[in-house]
Amino acid sequence: MSDPGDPNYDIPDSEDQKPDNNQLDEKVASLQKSVDRLCYKFDEFVTTQSQTPNGQQLVQDDFTTDFSKDENEERGNWSGRLDFILSCLGYAVGLGNVWRFPYLCYRNGGAVFFIPYVIMLVFVGIPIFFMELSLGQFASQGPLTCWRFASMFTGIGVAMVIVSALVAIYYNMIIAWSFYYLFASFTSYLPWQDCNNAWNTEFCSKNLKPAANCTDLGFREGQNGVCYNGSSVYGLWNASVAKANGITPRPASEEYLYGRVWRLYDSEGLHDIGTLHWDLALCLLLAWVIIFFSLIRGIKSSGKVVYFTAIFPYVVLVILLVRGLTLEGYYSGIEFYILKPNITKLYEAAVWKDAAVQIFFSLSASWGGLIALSSYNRFHNNALRDSLIVSISNCLTSFFAGFVIFSFLGYLANELGVEVGEVADGGIGLAFVVYPRAVSLIPGATFWAILFFIMLITLGLDSEFALVETVVTSIIDVMPRLRKYKTWVVLAVSVVLYLLGLLLCTDGGAYYLQLMDEYSGGWNVMLIAFLECIAICYVYGFGRFKEDIRIMIGDYPCCCIPWDGIYWWWAITWGFITPVGVGFIMVFSWIQYQPLVFGSYVYPDWGLVLGWLMTMVVVVGLFIPLVYYMVVAEGSLGERFLSIASPRIDWGPALPKHRALVTYVPGFVRDPHGKDTMQMENGIPNDAFNFNTHDNPNGIHNPAFEKEAKSRF
Repeated sequence: MSDPGDPNYDIPDSEDQKPDNNQLDEKVASLQKSVDRLCYKFDEFVTTQSQTPNGQQLVQDDFTTDFSKDENEERGNWSGRLDFILSCLGYAVGLGNVWRFPYLCYRNGGAVFFIPYVIMLVFVGIPIFFMELSLGQFASQGPLTCWRFASMFTGIGVAMVIVSALVAIYYNMIIAWSFYYLFASFTSYLPWQDCNNAWNTEFCSKNLKPAANCTDLGFREGQNGVCYNGSSVYGLWNASVAKANGITPRPASEEYLYGRVWRLYDSEGLHDIGTLHWDLALCLLLAWVIIFFSLIRGIKSSGKVVYFTAIFPYVVLVILLVRGLTLEGYYSGIEFYILKPNITKLYEAAVWKDAAVQIFFSLSASWGGLIALSSYNRFHNNALRDSLIVSISNCLTSFFAGFVIFSFLGYLANELGVEVGEVADGGIGLAFVVYPRAVSLIPGATFWAILFFIMLITLGLDSEFALVETVVTSIIDVMPRLRKYKTWVVLAVSVVLYLLGLLLCTDGGAYYLQLMDEYSGGWNVMLIAFLECIAICYVYGFGRFKEDIRIMIGDYPCCCIPWDGIYWWWAITWGFITPVGVGFIMVFSWIQYQPLVFGSYVYPDWGLVLGWLMTMVVVVGLFIPLVYYMVVAEGSLGERFLSIASPRIDWGPALPKHRALVTYVPGFVRDPHGKDTMQMENGIPNDAFNFNTHDNPNGIHNPAFEKEAKSRF
């Protein structure tokens, strides 16, 4: 607990005199300084004290935040009140909010989809979000080192880092595509508006002419439904037959994506990667350069960049909505999106599975990013408040984005004379085919295209910041000596991931990106979430974890609602509902598993094996540390298991003043690293507990902790 009389007590005062605790006058002087600080920080006034279960007072200094200085000087903290919230919001709100959620709504019954969506948010999304924020903030450790309460679960952190690295590789490629489109938009005539380009095929929609009377025109009717003028395609004489043969008119925007951006027409599949394209490689390099300079000072720099990248997409969405609502046919799009509810959809298990998956992945839970970001919080940050703000804001963003997208789709359907369902699409098709196609038909198309792709870039950058920061934070937490060389660590990570991403800049790169998207962060992430719940509730113990949270956020974290009145909800969700819900998603995903296809391309068996290898790398990462720690631990099998299921002596808050609040755990050591000169309340100097954790990979275990653990098994 921070004492105003402590010589290390930090105040904005110029006096060099250090108070002596043995002299009353200097004690009074120190107290006066504390009063001066409260006056100096009057704009950050909060509740002056909170009572812990043991009657300890948490002093004002721990609940007021002076963002001009770090609370944890060695690790660093967020330097602004909104840095963390905006970083989490930017991490959670990504490209999927714009291109996946609206599509799921129309496919799963319109407004009815919000019922399972909200239920899954409450029972799965928010609980995991709050758990990870609390864990990272309490330990001030990233996803690779926050499992010191039970080293057997270190593999969870390893798996998180692997997932984040894999996703960071291909996610930045999508940002690179957005840059490519942005640069291509700086012209009076957008290149995806017509079919008269070198990359267009004979089946480009604007090249096909009406050919129902093919023979009357003197042309030949092919058995595939195509009307031929000699050896050239004239049109489709029978669209149904042509579709059965895999031939459909291709919008100019689709051919631009496939033929110009991806060069997919030059590749036959995974086995034919073709050539590396310098323009895509340069766009990818630009994306990584931005990531590097945004993270060059860690959270100190990225925490400022997010003030633009997290807020700007909302400004653009509002502008696009206003424009969309002025377009002819917008209402049919809005109606299709939300005003045609189909109650019967609630009886379909697939709808609930879609809702759970969307909630789970839109919040970016169990990828390690939430733990990494929260590890830089001040100890008494209200993690519960932040969890609710970010989770709910993320879902409302998805809902709002749906109105924007479908107002434009209604306009596009009206212009083409078709139903909205025929132009609606999900995934990449919505962002890079359907929407550019709609924009190209609007007066001032160049302006709206530039605005849209800047929005996509800013949406993607926020998520990429957190993915890369997760990897960097984990490396530095494992090797603290690298902390002063963090710039070089960021550079090394960026260079390695950029080089790995060059495969995606080839002719067949889109095939590999689709494979990575499908297998790198699928059900393996849900397995991570399941194990997180088991680790916290049944190994570490919910009773202790709830007290850890209490000393961070106080007895009244949510307005006037006491923590004692709401912690039972987290006990039920973390201990039962959330793991059961996650388990349901995993089992249903296995039952409904189908081999990956990309358009008409069916992935070969060796390609599917490659995808499953990415999945299994994550799964193997979960269990290798468990085996390792069991091997290096000493004693019988039972003693070894008990040892790696017990907290290390250095587990807990990073600073001694916060460790002093953990009075509810017998034998808890206040200062295991000997960084505090104060003595413990029992009079034993903290120096007696100094040790070197590198001498033992399991760390030093407290016998009292092992006795507590034994009572749980």
